[in-house]
Amino acid sequence: MESVKTTEAVGLILCHDMTQIIKDEFKGPRFRKGHVIQEKDISVLLSMGKEHVYIWKNDPGMVHENAGAEVLYRLCAGEHMSPSEVKEGKIEVIAEIDGLLKVNSEKLKALNALGELMIATRHGNFPVKRGDKLAGTRIIPLAIEKDKLDCAVALGGGEPILELLPFKRKKAAVINTGSELYAGRIEDAFGPVIKDKLEECGVEVMAQEILPDDEALVSEKISEFIEKGAEMVICTGGMSVDPDDITPNAIKKTGAEIVSYGAPVLPGAMFLLAYEGEIPIMGLPGCVMYAKRTVFDLVLPRVVAGERLVQEDLSSLGEGGLCLNCEVCTYPNCGFGK
Repeated sequence: MESVKTTEAVGLILCHDMTQIIKDEFKGPRFRKGHVIQEKDISVLLSMGKEHVYIWKNDPGMVHENAGAEVLYRLCAGEHMSPSEVKEGKIEVIAEIDGLLKVNSEKLKALNALGELMIATRHGNFPVKRGDKLAGTRIIPLAIEKDKLDCAVALGGGEPILELLPFKRKKAAVINTGSELYAGRIEDAFGPVIKDKLEECGVEVMAQEILPDDEALVSEKISEFIEKGAEMVICTGGMSVDPDDITPNAIKKTGAEIVSYGAPVLPGAMFLLAYEGEIPIMGLPGCVMYAKRTVFDLVLPRVVAGERLVQEDLSSLGEGGLCLNCEVCTYPNCGFGK
């Protein structure tokens, strides 16, 4: 591309979109990339403060901003994603389904370190809805060296930065423990909360049972639900370290593999995650019943998307794992879990 005096640009082709802002009247592209400048356009361009305009000059070593943005989009987008219209070197990545967003953070950092290009994403490991923006890409200058884009493609390695895991339609069984609950001395307040959170992720509650603080009975019921087709089992109550809190031991007695008893998240430190084969079993602390957002909100979407979590996944939640219990909850548009 080359710079030409606006008054001498009639008949030449613009190499980028040109935005005009008129307070309270207009904001947007007045002239689009590829526009052939006409005599009547000169006064408009000058009123926009454009004493010079950039005209496209074919250079095999340079790539126009819009074409470069399309390269960045392809580096970002995986399945179930679509692009916005390319404009002024920018393309946004849009979710086509509900699911869990995964971001390759190391690759993202390496690409942004190249300079003259940028990719900004949402945080990974969080649920998104169909139509949500997942990322935005932009070429910074009006044209970028082809060699730099080739380097970006090489860094990409053929695997997209973003992955969108669709939520799987799962069936869950819920076990509420507590002798006071079993005897009817108090009303079950935990069950409705759990059902609401499961519904947020499209999980069907196939069964719910209230049991007394009986370790053997709880263990047997977990195994029974799995045999009947439960694809996840959620246990509430009895998750502390008091002598009569039997739920962690009941889960262990099923023979399930314990991933972690405890998580660096507040609310939710006494959370337990285990697996019986491929079936996740979660022990939920009492805070899930009354706190707006807890460790359960961070873990559940990943489980529903089919991830098998390991100890490192939970230990990494420490940074950002402190919920501030804001008076008006804006989760997930806040720092919790990030």
